[in-house]
Amino acid sequence: MEPHSYALPRGVHALPTSDLDLRPDALIDHDILNPSPIATEKNVWFFWHSGFSNIHSYTQRNIRAWHRRFSRCGWTIRVLDRQPDSPLNIANFLDIKDANTFPKAFADGTIGGEHAPQHTSDLVRWPLLLKYGGVYADVGLMQIGDLDAIWNKTVGDPTSPWEIVSYNAGGPSGRSLTNYFFCSGKNNPLFERCHRLLLALWAAGGGKTSTDGMCDSPLLKGMPHMGRTFSVPGIVNEDGSRVDSEGVGRMLTDYVIQGQAAIMVMSLVDEEDGWNGPRYCAEHVYAIDYMEGSQLINDFTAWDGPRAFRLLSLQLPKNGKEETQEQSEARQIVEGCLSRSFGFKLAHGLIIKVLGDTLGSLWRANKGSDDVPGTYAHWLRYGTMHWCPDELPQRQDWKVEEPIKRGPLLRAS
Repeated sequence: MEPHSYALPRGVHALPTSDLDLRPDALIDHDILNPSPIATEKNVWFFWHSGFSNIHSYTQRNIRAWHRRFSRCGWTIRVLDRQPDSPLNIANFLDIKDANTFPKAFADGTIGGEHAPQHTSDLVRWPLLLKYGGVYADVGLMQIGDLDAIWNKTVGDPTSPWEIVSYNAGGPSGRSLTNYFFCSGKNNPLFERCHRLLLALWAAGGGKTSTDGMCDSPLLKGMPHMGRTFSVPGIVNEDGSRVDSEGVGRMLTDYVIQGQAAIMVMSLVDEEDGWNGPRYCAEHVYAIDYMEGSQLINDFTAWDGPRAFRLLSLQLPKNGKEETQEQSEARQIVEGCLSRSFGFKLAHGLIIKVLGDTLGSLWRANKGSDDVPGTYAHWLRYGTMHWCPDELPQRQDWKVEEPIKRGPLLRAS
C-alpha cells in the first residue's frame, strides 16, 4: 500500500517502518503460501477450504495485514486448506481420521447444509490451538490492536493467570466467546472440553453431516437458544411463511453450535472431572467486550451494512473543503475503530438473512471497493497496517457465576 497523507487519529501511534514488512503483495503472498516450520506457539491460524489464493481479495488484504504487522515480532501466518496435494492441507497438521479430533463427516468430506464451509472451519479451530497454540482468526477479521503486546501480557507470559484471550458477546455477567478470535496456548483445558462436547454433538445418532437440530441435544439441556428476540421478515419457510422468533433462534443456535458448546463448558461444574467452568472463566479468561473491541462499525451504523458501505466508500474532503455530514460520520467511524477497537469482524453467513447485507458482503460483491485510495475504507485499511492504538483493550471483570449444569460433561441431565 502506497503512503498517503491520512491523519493520525488521537489515541493512535505510528509503527516504525522497521517493524513492518512492507514488501510488495507478491512477496507477502509467497511467505503466506510457504510458511516456516512450526517452532513456537506464535502461530496465527486461518482456514479457507480452497486455499489462500482463492480467498476473496478483501480478505486476502486482511491476512496480508496480519503478516505485515506481526511477522517481524515472530508470528507466522498459516492459511490452511483442504486442497489435494497442498502443503497447507489440514491433513498435514492434524490427523483427520482421528475420531478424537474430527467427526466422521469431516474426514469423509460429507459435511452438508447451507453453511457447510463455516461448519468445516469451526471444526479445525480448537484442534489447531490444542496441538500448536497461538491464535485462530476468521479470514474476515481485520486486526487493529497490538496482538504481540496482548500475547506477552497474557498467554505468552508464564506468570500471567490469563490462559485465553477472546471477545465476549455476553456482557460482564454472560459467557459467550466469539469464535472468530481465539487465543490460547497448547492443551488448554477449557478448549479441550469444548471440543470434546462439540464432537459428541456431531457423533449423536451415529454421526451427523450437518448441525441441524443440534440445539436440542440433551447435552445442551438448560441452554437458551440464541437470538430469540429477533423478528426477521426476510427469513421464510419453504411454504413462504415467515420464520418466527423461535425458529430464528433455533437457526442461529445451530449455526453457531460451537459457541453453544463453549457456553455450556464455561457454565459447567463437573466434580467427577475436577472442572469448575465458572471459576476457570473468572480466573483465566481475558475477555474483551465484543462490540467495542470488534464490532464498532456496527455500533456506529446500527448494524446497517449498506450505510456502513456507503460511508466508507466516500472520498475524504479535498483542497481544504469542509466535510459533509456523511463524511463526518465516516471519519468518526475510522477514528473510533483505529483508536478504540482491537479488531473488526466483517460478517457473512447466516447474519445476512437475519440483518441483511453487511459491510463484508458488500465489499465482497463490489470487488476492490475496500481499497480505493482517498476513501475512508482505504484510510481504515492504511491505519490497520501502519498504526496501532495506544492502549490495549481492557478485560471485562468476570465474577464466578452460577453454573447452568452440574454433572459430567457428556452425560445428559
